[in-house]
Amino acid sequence: MTRHAFDPQTDPIGFRSALGAFTTGVTIVTTDNAEGPIGIVANSFASVSLDPPLVLWSPAKSSKRFAHFAHAQRFAIHVMAADQRDICAAVLASKTAVRKVPMHLSHCGMPILEGALATFECNLEITHDAGDHVIVVGRVTKAHYTDGDPLTFHGGQYGTFTPHHPSSSE
Repeated sequence: MTRHAFDPQTDPIGFRSALGAFTTGVTIVTTDNAEGPIGIVANSFASVSLDPPLVLWSPAKSSKRFAHFAHAQRFAIHVMAADQRDICAAVLASKTAVRKVPMHLSHCGMPILEGALATFECNLEITHDAGDHVIVVGRVTKAHYTDGDPLTFHGGQYGTFTPHHPSSSE
């Protein structure tokens, strides 16, 4: 195993590679605007607080979808299942792809994707400037979850996570 040491200020490719060593889940964030339901794929999701119920995600300022999401007053974050890679690919290709996948509108009009492992319906709590991204903190107003294997992202590639179930002989 080769260990690479570098200065992240002068080697952004090395920094990105190091960040890629961290396996994350994959989410799609949706909101509704004058154009209708739109989505963006994000792996920058994290829980913040149980009381009050807060979560965060971080859109890139360079994203063509940034203006739609950075200050959206309401949004939904969907934790994608292992079999939803094609939905992620469609949303990466088009912000309006969520209109063509199985979804419904929540009681408050948020686009909710069908089949996600978990969904967090949020009201914007606060945003924080963070370099080339913005940290968006949402107050969760409703959540849903189901069992299943998650879609993961590691080293620039999608994958899956299958839990290890110890056998009785271990």
